[in-house]
Amino acid sequence: MFRHIVPNLAPSILVLATLHVGYVIVLEAALSFLGVGIPPPTPSWGVMVADGRGLIEQAWWVSILPGIAILVTVLSLNILGDWVRDRLDPKLRQV
Repeated sequence: MFRHIVPNLAPSILVLATLHVGYVIVLEAALSFLGVGIPPPTPSWGVMVADGRGLIEQAWWVSILPGIAILVTVLSLNILGDWVRDRLDPKLRQV
């Protein structure tokens, strides 16, 4: 069972894990932005974006840069997951 099932199941689990990590990052940031996530003394991108809301006219970077960090991180993880799927797909593998 371990010789046949696990090697064929591992790539799918790896791809799903990379895609779900991005989802969890966005979910945590959204909950922290709304004030129901991680408490404010702990650093979180959602808390950083929420703290910069009042300063958006004077210091736009306080809110925009953590948002860009969320965007770049989640996009990178999704591209990584897509690349892993393409690399490990047995139908696309060349012999």
